[in-house]
Amino acid sequence: MDNWILYIIAGVAAGVISSMFGVGGGILMVPILVLGFSFGQKSAQGMSLFIMLPMALAGAIRYKLNPDIPVNLPVCGIIALGGIAGAMLGTHLVCTIPQTLLKRMFAVFIIITGIHMFVKSFAKPALKEPPTEQSPVDKN
Repeated sequence: MDNWILYIIAGVAAGVISSMFGVGGGILMVPILVLGFSFGQKSAQGMSLFIMLPMALAGAIRYKLNPDIPVNLPVCGIIALGGIAGAMLGTHLVCTIPQTLLKRMFAVFIIITGIHMFVKSFAKPALKEPPTEQSPVDKN
């Protein structure tokens, strides 16, 4: 616990980035815990999940309370149920994978995800949110 101030800084960074970009803190926290604080890959992944619980809850509440951002709670609940089942399976599988291989798999996942998101950012986004009302001037 000698690094407590660094742990707090890492938490603040993960909170800001995860709430700004809607990503799990694991994208930031796992590398910080592995590379910055020398935790093993499996420990970092487990710790990241614990760290994300209160952080995700705080961010989700803030998003839900914002009237400008529609949040579909029934869809969130259904996906969360699937996520719970997936988490149970994933934590079982991780025990069978050597730590070095797991670290490489995580790195490849992050790289592929980043490339995919970068490429997709040039495509015209599909409208998933309800359109905003026209201003009185545009209604003519």
